[in-house]
Amino acid sequence: MSDFHVHPQATVGEEGGVARFQCQIHGLPKPLITWEKNRVPIDTDNERYTLLPKGVLQITGLRAEDSGIFHCVASNIASIRISHGARLTVSGSGSGAYKEPAILVGPENLTLTVHQTAVLECVATGNPRPIVSWSRLDGRPIGVEGIQVLGTGNLIISDVTVQHSGVYVCAANRPGTRVRRTAQGRLVVQAPAEFVQHPQSISRPAGTTAMFTCQAQGEPPPHVTWLKNGQVLGPGGHVRLKNNNSTLTISGIGPEDEAIYQCVAENSAGSSQASARLTVLWAEGLPGPPRNVRAVSVSSTEVRVSWSEPLANTKEIIGYVLHIRKAADPPELEYQEAVSKSTFQHLVSDLEPSTAYSFYIKAYTPRGASSASVPTLASTLGEAPAPPPLSVRVLGSSSLQLLWEPWPRLAQHEGGFKLFYRPASKTSFTGPILLPGTVSSYNLSQLDPAAVYEVKLLAYNQHGDGNATVRFVSLRGASERTALSPPCDCRKEEAANQTSTTGIVIGIHIGVTCIIFCVLFLLFGQRGRVLLCKD
Repeated sequence: MSDFHVHPQATVGEEGGVARFQCQIHGLPKPLITWEKNRVPIDTDNERYTLLPKGVLQITGLRAEDSGIFHCVASNIASIRISHGARLTVSGSGSGAYKEPAILVGPENLTLTVHQTAVLECVATGNPRPIVSWSRLDGRPIGVEGIQVLGTGNLIISDVTVQHSGVYVCAANRPGTRVRRTAQGRLVVQAPAEFVQHPQSISRPAGTTAMFTCQAQGEPPPHVTWLKNGQVLGPGGHVRLKNNNSTLTISGIGPEDEAIYQCVAENSAGSSQASARLTVLWAEGLPGPPRNVRAVSVSSTEVRVSWSEPLANTKEIIGYVLHIRKAADPPELEYQEAVSKSTFQHLVSDLEPSTAYSFYIKAYTPRGASSASVPTLASTLGEAPAPPPLSVRVLGSSSLQLLWEPWPRLAQHEGGFKLFYRPASKTSFTGPILLPGTVSSYNLSQLDPAAVYEVKLLAYNQHGDGNATVRFVSLRGASERTALSPPCDCRKEEAANQTSTTGIVIGIHIGVTCIIFCVLFLLFGQRGRVLLCKD
């Protein structure tokens, strides 16, 4: 048993008030906590003395005779430990004076596992003595089963379940009034992971698909991990994990997949595991493994794989499946490509440059798959980097900023960037300016404001220089934008405004004159026709 890491502390209380002592100690088995006053065990039948399971002693309705030295005694089958002494001094002053209700000690935040006991402490003082009550912050009833109130206001919940989780509120009410003080604490009840559905052992023919299902529950929700013969099994290749890892699917099974598969469900409260066996059945007359498997690099992203058909039982072959993975990756990260039965070579594309790959192949029949061929290795060829994306910003009349994406991988292959620039009217470039692969910008200054510049940026590695990205940019516009605008000639503008106004007025006069002329013409013309008729 260890030493006490919390000793009781000296306390001063008033008659009728409350005193509280606490001690804490660890041991295996868990020690039993008792208390002594003046080296004599306290009377546990005294209803004013409340002992809580977590090593707390509460004394309510204090009296003068309660004064003394208190010790905490911890004992188990291995040893006995006695804490430091703590003096309780009870004074008689102010015992009849009114005091507002107050909570000396409220409930702590607790995290427990199901079936444990929750102790929610609430020590209240006041005169008259306050009434302590409990509620849940969410309004749900606390219930009565397994619930006990210990002492004057401590809530004990035995055999807790996940449903007991919540925020509990302790209220100290002054009798006959609405005056109250509250304190609250959160109770979190966790449940260790347990299985709702165990994986079942299965037998499947070679080349078919095997599936295991493993469902678990708990609080917090458990994480499911799969093991194959004790080794962690991840997704990739012909292995798939779905439904939050609760379903394990293995396609195109072969002899290498025959194993014990373990499902491990784990959360912060505990873990569980279950296992099942996969047995791979082999039908009679299956073909042997493909032979003479070879892999030859074609380019930086392509490898050609060739093979010969198996020695026996080749009539029922319906096709081949080529298994591909990076040599540095684990087997579960492989992927497959199907090949026609009449084809004995396959071009694998979309590979990474300068990378080693592993290849093997299986022959398939309606009754299952052959065993795997001997794996072979091949590395793709290296290549120079692609042209980097490049943008240009004009900073001023004589400066530019070049921007591109950094390529940290260039540093791994003895590479970086090369920068060239020149006025477009000249034949020779300034450069190369060598830049690391981690750099993403560069400024050019002291340029000719009247010139158009050609800028080239390329990436290089141990395989050579890549193609360059070329940009043309003119500084003349920036020079013009930075020049001062000419001063305003207000007289000219005023004259122009006057001319415009005069034109508008003249136009209005002409229009009115035309309208008057037309009206007179119509009137006199009509009168002339009338006179002619009279004659």
